[in-house]
Amino acid sequence: MDHTSYSDTYIADILRRARVIAMVGASGTTNRPSYFAMKYLLGKGYRVLPVNPTAAGQSILGQPVFATLAELSSPVDIVDIFRSSTAALEITREAIALKALLDIKVIWMQLGVRNAAAAAEAEAAGLAVVMNRCPKIEYGRLSGEIGWAGVNAGAISSRRPLLGKSGVQNHVLAGRR
Repeated sequence: MDHTSYSDTYIADILRRARVIAMVGASGTTNRPSYFAMKYLLGKGYRVLPVNPTAAGQSILGQPVFATLAELSSPVDIVDIFRSSTAALEITREAIALKALLDIKVIWMQLGVRNAAAAAEAEAAGLAVVMNRCPKIEYGRLSGEIGWAGVNAGAISSRRPLLGKSGVQNHVLAGRR
């Protein structure tokens, strides 16, 4: 697969089907991008499992922090890599080794994170791959919510947005309420 661009359908299908995200590199520091992304995804109804060896045993946004993916016991749909591009290969290999045990389906590398070898190994193992994208941004863009902030989402529509439980600025993806 060409990882320079993804169709909206590909990204939306991943976000629609997912329920549990393991966020490798999650931080409890409130001004870090991983904290914002985790808070947003929790607000959208995802279960987010923070993975960070230096914060293991603590909690971030009320969620217990795990040292490694191997410590997780519940199924995981997406492994979201909030680490460097070089670290992505090792994390991907750990996810592949745990794929059957944790029912992992997707390797998602955050903005600025690209590793072609990790993507190739993940795809060879039957995992979907997204690189250099943020699920928070993609969810907001695809739901139309990001338009409320004045960001051009690349789509013009007269359709009313699907709204979540808490008002007009809480849009949801079709098929995910």
